[in-house]
Amino acid sequence: MSLAVVFSRASVGIDAPLITVEVHLANGLPCFNLVGLPEASVREAKDRVRSALINSGFEFPARRITVNLAPADLPKEGGRFDLAIAIGIIAASNQLPATSLEGIELVGELALSGEIRSVKGALPFTYACFKAGRTAILPLDNAQEAALISGAHVIPACQLLDVFHHLGKQKSLALFSADNIALEAEYDVDLQDVVGQISAKRALEIAAAGGHNILFTGPPGTGKTMLASRLITILPPMTDEEALASAAIHSIVGKPVNPQTWKQRAFRHPHHTSSAVALVGGGSVPRPGEISLAHHGVLFLDELPEFDRKVLDVLREPLESGSVSISRAARQAQFPAQFQLVAAMNPSPTGSLNDGRCTADQILRYLNRISGPFLDRIDLQVDVPKINSNEFSEQVKERGQSSKAIRQRVIRARDVALARSGKPNTRLGSKEVQEYCLLSTDDQQFLQGAVEKLGLSLRTYHRVLKVSRTIADLAGEPLITRRHLAEALNYRAFDRMLAQLAFN
Repeated sequence: MSLAVVFSRASVGIDAPLITVEVHLANGLPCFNLVGLPEASVREAKDRVRSALINSGFEFPARRITVNLAPADLPKEGGRFDLAIAIGIIAASNQLPATSLEGIELVGELALSGEIRSVKGALPFTYACFKAGRTAILPLDNAQEAALISGAHVIPACQLLDVFHHLGKQKSLALFSADNIALEAEYDVDLQDVVGQISAKRALEIAAAGGHNILFTGPPGTGKTMLASRLITILPPMTDEEALASAAIHSIVGKPVNPQTWKQRAFRHPHHTSSAVALVGGGSVPRPGEISLAHHGVLFLDELPEFDRKVLDVLREPLESGSVSISRAARQAQFPAQFQLVAAMNPSPTGSLNDGRCTADQILRYLNRISGPFLDRIDLQVDVPKINSNEFSEQVKERGQSSKAIRQRVIRARDVALARSGKPNTRLGSKEVQEYCLLSTDDQQFLQGAVEKLGLSLRTYHRVLKVSRTIADLAGEPLITRRHLAEALNYRAFDRMLAQLAFN
């Protein structure tokens, strides 16, 4: 036959759409035409494939070769189609039977020697193959990552010649099964490492149980960064679906996925000089940013007022929707971004409110770098005070509970919320808040009075109710009481600080 059809897959966002590689050999002057909206890196496949075939001992056909990458309206990039094109040419020149191409998909970049090099997005590729009921043939360097898909048929290969022998049934390649795949995450840090700060630890437990965003405010050296970095140690374990979604995003940006740590929640800590594109993603070919790399994990923004205000405001929509859509003239992509925000800041530009080095107006200008709508999306505002030197030695002895013990309470509270509404409390909609966060008449009046006194928005009012719901879940109580409301209102340290400064 002079026509061969091979299946491969592109990489678009976290998806891997099917690409049909059609290879046709015709009579005429020898040439190699590649069509189907290929970009420069794909067009260069002609030279890589020709050299790889010749150096692997194959006869390169001296005919008119046309390779079509369908669908034609989907832009193709990278060297991921090299292996499929080479196998297609071999099959079209009758060096392989057509039946050998059934039920497989191939991806891999070819070196001039015929070696198969790794590609980005191996995890989405393998998952799509698994859903389609086909076997994935890919580079050996991507095998560990691809084997995270339970039940997928993964065949790794090092050389083009190895794939040819396997398809020709001369020497079969073995299915790959990964060893030492971690079933649960293990962390090197523990919440017990933080000395004192009982109130902040309690707030962190509430944030973990309800999935709430949290802001730590306090002078330097009080443990804000240590608290933030230990949130992942008390969060519920990741499900297989969550772990795969997180690993898929790292896969498409070329970050290796370690089977031993793949269930650890991501902790992303971008510097305050980061741009909006670095945080949400972008580029002429859209790539995920920090918020997507923190999917099902934690995004930590230290020195919050030092971030550009416009950069912080681009986070407002993803914080609500849990995803980000990036549109460019030629490309559009949507990336998941269900992250938990943890922010930390000093209460003044000099580090402390009471050091006498700046006026109330200077402090207000510093705090006003953070917009009100952005603050509305933070559920818990926690004061992290400086520990008195006289109390430090005693608090060193009383480290509190371990992350493991706290995690058990968090899991129980999260299970209650999932059984009730199917989602963490922080993601309850307005109708669900009315249904699951009912208050007595007296408690309703108490909350309304507190909201008016603090000047809180309607969105913040709902967030106080959600935090109260989480506090009640941690206590194992079905109804929200005034005690739960009072504790939730106590976690509005930033609002109280602004009100005090404005009054002064």
